Amino acid sequence: MYHHSGSFAQQATGSAAGVLDHRPAGRAGEAETILFQRCTWCGTAMYHRLLCPVCQGSDLRTERSEGVGTVRHSTVVHRNTPAARNVSLIEMAEGFVIRGRVMGPPIGIHSGDRVRLSTAKDPVRGEPVFQLVDEPYRAWT
Repeated sequence: MYHHSGSFAQQATGSAAGVLDHRPAGRAGEAETILFQRCTWCGTAMYHRLLCPVCQGSDLRTERSEGVGTVRHSTVVHRNTPAARNVSLIEMAEGFVIRGRVMGPPIGIHSGDRVRLSTAKDPVRGEPVFQLVDEPYRAWT
């Protein structure tokens, strides 16, 4: 696993992890944002990488995500926790994939659900926490 000791993302935002950015408290109603990298050569968006996975370029610029995405995969985890929780892969609108937790009943999260980054953050795991944008249509449930 990669452990950075002073990456550009960390220096630019002042965030401890360099991936979640707390916006100034003066802006009412705004939540946290996710910082991601975009390759300046091929334009590929990626989350927390050293090199572009497509062209292997190292010239990456840090951008701010709008926090809207779609659940691509979700699973229920019962291990090392007092209650069941979900772990989901979220494809963000900008094109990168991130692992996080979606609030709600773990068995109620499905692929294709639209989510938005919540203002909360998982205090134990430090993963982003998302909330459902709207209740999806399910004909057979």
